[in-house]
Amino acid sequence: MKKLNLAIIGQGRSGKDIHGRYFKSEYNRHYIVKYVVDADEHRRRVAEEMYPGCKTFSDYKELLNLKDIDLVVNSSFSQMHYPITRDLLLHGKNVLVEKPFARTRYECDELIKIAEDKGLVLAVFQQTFLAPFYIFACDTIRSGKLGDIKQINIRYNGFSRRWDWQTLQKNCAGSTYNTGPHPIGMALGFLDFDKDARVVYSKLDTALTSGDADDCSKILITAPGKPLVDVEIMSVDAYSGYNVKIMGTKGTFKATPASYEMTYISDGENPEKPVIEEFLQDENGNPIYCSEKLIKHVEAENFTGDAFNTGTASLYDQLYYKITEGRDMTVTAQMAAKIISVIEQAHAENPLPLKF
Repeated sequence: MKKLNLAIIGQGRSGKDIHGRYFKSEYNRHYIVKYVVDADEHRRRVAEEMYPGCKTFSDYKELLNLKDIDLVVNSSFSQMHYPITRDLLLHGKNVLVEKPFARTRYECDELIKIAEDKGLVLAVFQQTFLAPFYIFACDTIRSGKLGDIKQINIRYNGFSRRWDWQTLQKNCAGSTYNTGPHPIGMALGFLDFDKDARVVYSKLDTALTSGDADDCSKILITAPGKPLVDVEIMSVDAYSGYNVKIMGTKGTFKATPASYEMTYISDGENPEKPVIEEFLQDENGNPIYCSEKLIKHVEAENFTGDAFNTGTASLYDQLYYKITEGRDMTVTAQMAAKIISVIEQAHAENPLPLKF
């Protein structure tokens, strides 16, 4: 099986500790890291130790005219995703770009068009779509076990603060651009990426951040005939015990990337009660509350793997066969562009003052 020569741009947390961890793992059967780019000399030396025989550069432009590269992983700073990806595509390179795909939908669509015109593969690293907990949640919805889904809550919350480059608007940063592609992507996925899906409410704000980009984000998304999806990315929530909660007419599902719990009722076990129009009373004529003990079922189980191991491995496997055989991928650039549309709208509706 032919292995693909690969270049990585950026050796920060993503390039080194997410992509790099995959390339050094037993999951990697398809790729050889041949080139690494980073402006920092120390990071280049570390990369040379991680990938014996690889060549390092301080500027990604050194890659543009090399003919032995099958794929470039663009894990540069967020504000550089669009211009670097554009440059790579124009020079005939297949690209996997980190999230966020770009700053605007226009930029996303331009990159997609360039790739299509040149017959290149353009993928976006949205590996949460391949995480076991998300796949299981989708399967549970489709199974009908929860009945008609009325609302889905997605929480990527915590109680913490940041003061790095990811807190500055000028860097295409903040919680909604940085973390948001994961929960917003799941929200759109739960709505089947309906072409009529729309943001019905958004609020961006700052709380604990030292920068000027949002660290409190609330976005409500829905589509005709489909549930309301409530997305939160909050830095001031110390008590969020789940990442996904699905509420349907037969039950409730909640999950983190590590485990799930589900409580539901089954057809026929709780016959419908006839409506009593008068007030309820006991045998002595005293008023009573309308209540009953439903027959319920409870399931709970742990997941094997998460977005950062099995999800990453699945995405890279799919990308290999996309490049070598033209197979379809679960996560498309068009899906990632729709995610950016939601993020762009939330920012347009909630402009925050620029301070840096």
